[in-house]
Amino acid sequence: MKNIFICVIVYNVDSNQKTKRKGMIVSMKARKSTFFIVVIAILALSYVAAFGLGPIKGANNMRMGMDINGGFEAVYQAKIKPGDSKPTPEELDAVKRVFELRMEAGNNDDYDIAVNNADYMIIVQSPWKSDEKDFDPTKAMEELGATGHLTFRDPSGEIIVEGKHVVSAKAEVNNNQTSFDTSKYYISLEFNDEGAALFADATGRLVNQSIAICMDYDPENQDTIISNPRVNGRIDGGKAVITGDFTQAETKRTAGIISAGALPFEMECIQSSTVSPTLGKNALNVMLLASLIAFILVCLFMLFYYRLTGFVACFALLLQIVCQILALSIPQYPLTLSGIAAIILSIGMGVDANIISAERIKEEINAGKTVGGAIDAGFHRAFSAVFDGNMTGALVAIVMMVMGSGTMKSFGFSLLTGMLFNFLAGVWSTRLMTKSLSAYESLRKPALYGARRAKND
Repeated sequence: MKNIFICVIVYNVDSNQKTKRKGMIVSMKARKSTFFIVVIAILALSYVAAFGLGPIKGANNMRMGMDINGGFEAVYQAKIKPGDSKPTPEELDAVKRVFELRMEAGNNDDYDIAVNNADYMIIVQSPWKSDEKDFDPTKAMEELGATGHLTFRDPSGEIIVEGKHVVSAKAEVNNNQTSFDTSKYYISLEFNDEGAALFADATGRLVNQSIAICMDYDPENQDTIISNPRVNGRIDGGKAVITGDFTQAETKRTAGIISAGALPFEMECIQSSTVSPTLGKNALNVMLLASLIAFILVCLFMLFYYRLTGFVACFALLLQIVCQILALSIPQYPLTLSGIAAIILSIGMGVDANIISAERIKEEINAGKTVGGAIDAGFHRAFSAVFDGNMTGALVAIVMMVMGSGTMKSFGFSLLTGMLFNFLAGVWSTRLMTKSLSAYESLRKPALYGARRAKND
């Protein structure tokens, strides 16, 4: 009886071990397949980035900057009716701000807008759209608009007052901050009689709620909301202030946009012409060829020096490039030569991230750890260095996008996306693919990771 009982226990233990081994085999197979799944996803994204797919535009339909593909120049002049006063420099500057707002709302950072106060003109230069071959001034006018449709809306999106009800909007300085709870800078609003009555009624029923001030309101585009102040109480008399933690530049910009929506005149296109590229497509072709050669040389270096981790790094770099192309082509951000330079710089950061990880893995193997343990420890040790490098680059890119304009914003956007996708490609996908390949017994040799020690898991 005792022998039978022992046999049963042994059988159960063996069964459990078989179950555990079976589970381990299934898990190991899943890990092995991860590399091929990631590679297939990268190749699929590469095709989409190169040729597009349905509504998704690829590199073949990317919007190029004026320095590469040229664009158009349009001259807009104030349409003054008999008896109307002539536009002031402040009013023309307000229209310029609206034009800038609409350019940026259309993801167009590569533009130049100048004001001619003497002739009441605004000169706009902008790159062609990806599907645009000839300049149509009427179509461009529809994109830029005349002065813009300004509306004040309640939380449900209903219009409270419109730009025609606004008499003035000014950026003010509060020298006595105890008079009301605000920072140093604020915006003062004044409405006509009709607007004052509508505004008083609206603020009376929207206490402790927000009123959105919108230019060309689009419920699906939050960029059309230029301010969203909260109502503290009913406002009578047709005068109000917008307070908050504003800078002087923010108050001037917001007040200018509100003023532009209330202007008594429109802008009409009186002249248009084609702008030739400053550098041309030859410069683009040279830069792209140089980038391709550099990418191939980097991949060869990584393969020769880091072997298996270098092989993985090549796919990770390809993923980073593909994602950056899609980040530009899908929203149709103009690609300038400075943007290409930012992409090349971010690829360099991606190479650096992969080299740091590969070196850490090699050091851990040389220190005596198994390949599997070295991979985990290597990526863990490398993360802080990769994070610091990309974070500082991302902060610089954000500052350039916020403070800069034109090609500087293009550079900043390309650099920022490069830093973000470096985390996706250089950290996450690289680790997935490396751990997947290390599940193969034949690929667990330390020599494949550039290590000197000849010890396997």
